[in-house]
Amino acid sequence: MSETAGTRAHRATKRVQLAEFLKSRRARITPADVGLLPGPRRRTPGLRREEVAQLSGIGITWYTWLEQGRPINASVQVLDAIARTLRLDPAERAHLYRLADMPTVPTTVGTEVAIPPGVPLILERLDPLPAALVSPKFDVLAQNGSYRKLFPGFTDNVLRRVFLTPDCCNPYARNADDLRRMVAYLRGAYAKHFDDPQWQHLVNELCARSRDFATLWASNDVAVPVSLIKQARHPAIGSITLHLTNLALPLIDGAWIQIFTPVDEEQDARLATLLAMSDEQRDASWADHAAQWHVPAEGRSAHVVLS
Repeated sequence: MSETAGTRAHRATKRVQLAEFLKSRRARITPADVGLLPGPRRRTPGLRREEVAQLSGIGITWYTWLEQGRPINASVQVLDAIARTLRLDPAERAHLYRLADMPTVPTTVGTEVAIPPGVPLILERLDPLPAALVSPKFDVLAQNGSYRKLFPGFTDNVLRRVFLTPDCCNPYARNADDLRRMVAYLRGAYAKHFDDPQWQHLVNELCARSRDFATLWASNDVAVPVSLIKQARHPAIGSITLHLTNLALPLIDGAWIQIFTPVDEEQDARLATLLAMSDEQRDASWADHAAQWHVPAEGRSAHVVLS
């Protein structure tokens, strides 16, 4: 199918912006920054095109075409090499990939997530509403006290708890739509992290240990977080119906803040009752459940699944 005039014009504009961006980043890197001698007759303080090409391990003609806005397609390897030479930070690197029409922006593998300093305080100020900061891999990066009380044990990775915890001990009321949606969220973010061993380990583990997850993962559905109604369960009070509001946090790529709000006064009273209990009372309800349903026949001590 041929491109429309509008599409061609849009891509031409992006190529011009890519050329200007590369020139501006090249101009700010001095020869001394990369271990080169200044040399004679240098008209600008920045690197020359041939120097960027040499340091990046690519052809001077290819790099020149990029800076001229030619209609060429640069590979991931070429863009990575240029980004390293020009010392682009994560935001600049993402911008480079977008201007070069890369469908996804590769992320740095294995990097620790830096939580903005104000986020934990925001979560605590949301108390008594349960709230947590969740990564695109469903790691719980931070949470407030109400979240910990409502979802005991759900403070590492939500997907592992949802898919690997027995249904009777699961604070998330499992239903087909919820499970499908969660896996679709993960699949939607996976394309940006497919070369990250931590993501591969999570997917492989869940596929091996959960038939439900493996089936949903194979469906290849994709989605992004949306606000919805969620059923939370706790043996001390039963079920609570909550609005789950997902707020994107641009400072962490793909992360969002989850806020759970009771849908009405009755559900709000249930949540308040749970939060007013002592830790011993809340823990005792899980222990009672384990003693009733999970004590082995030979009478060994009960194991509280969510502790």
